[in-house]
Amino acid sequence: MLISMICSAASTSRQQKLYVLAQTVGWVGFTFINIGLSQLHRGITLSTVCIFVGSNAIGWLLSHLYRCWIHRRGWKHLGWPALLPRVTAAVFLLAVLWALLDRPLYLVSDLDLKELRVTPAVQFVFSVFNGVWILLLWSLLYFGYNIADRYRRSELERAQLAAAVKEAELRALKSQVNPHFIFNALNSLRALIGEDPLRARQAVTQLANLLRYSLQSGQLETVPFEEELRIVNDYLALEQVRHEERLRLRLDVEPDTLQLAVPPMLLQTLVENAVKYGITRRPDGGEIAIIARLDRQGLLLQVVNPGEVPLPGENGQETDSTGVGLRNAAERLRLLCGEGAGLELRAGAGGTVVAEARIPQPGVRTPAFAAV
Repeated sequence: MLISMICSAASTSRQQKLYVLAQTVGWVGFTFINIGLSQLHRGITLSTVCIFVGSNAIGWLLSHLYRCWIHRRGWKHLGWPALLPRVTAAVFLLAVLWALLDRPLYLVSDLDLKELRVTPAVQFVFSVFNGVWILLLWSLLYFGYNIADRYRRSELERAQLAAAVKEAELRALKSQVNPHFIFNALNSLRALIGEDPLRARQAVTQLANLLRYSLQSGQLETVPFEEELRIVNDYLALEQVRHEERLRLRLDVEPDTLQLAVPPMLLQTLVENAVKYGITRRPDGGEIAIIARLDRQGLLLQVVNPGEVPLPGENGQETDSTGVGLRNAAERLRLLCGEGAGLELRAGAGGTVVAEARIPQPGVRTPAFAAV
């Protein structure tokens, strides 16, 4: 909101400066054009110069008052059907007022209208006609600029709306991730309550940490990778209540990766997938490996578990919570980091499945490489 107000104030200041410049250049230039045409037509005198300068100064003042009236009445926001009659009436009334204010200039000058074979009435009508076309031209330029500026603003607002839609989509995806995660954590806690109350209390603390992190991270686009690791440790501690020795963990994390930015709940989603498909469905369980590396493209994050890559539609992959979580994680990566980010589920060596996430890290430098 503050940025929007600053941008709006800057735009208003720029328009004000542009208006003053256009008024000055336009009316001064128009005065010189009048004097030049008069010199070519019948010669120029001091009286003629004074009349041109005085008359155009009046036109300058009236056009400025006209602009103030336009702003006060909100004419810039009207459609053409409502605007045209208002502009026509205002231009005619201003032209008549301009002609009336011009009369003293002719009276105090030594310009003889009789020599020009022009009566005062004809001169008045001519002044009104002259004022009408000048003010109509001024109106056309003024409203034309505002229409173009309104179109530019609408394009800017459309771009801002697209960004807002993107942010809303991200928040919607986050809101889908968190309930699935909470549901699976509660399942682990339920199995422990009747068996070991002391361990259950410890698990409640871990679950509280998970829920607190889930709620807080829902307001953030990224979090430090170290925070994700800490929460995953709590999650795996809850899962080990059910799986005991069947669930083993191996960490291979470079220290330089700990402070890198990652989407919240990304690693937890990958680990949840590994537990569900690599541990739960195997009688002897297995090892889950979390590997983090920093290279030219940023953070390379891998979660490795035993098993096979499920085919589309196999094992309920398209409808269960973990499948939804993986699809959401991939979409969040795309929205947050662009085309340079990605999430891939592929077969690894030795009958393993590798969930690999690529997360660009602009501005991060490594000892050997410069991230791009």
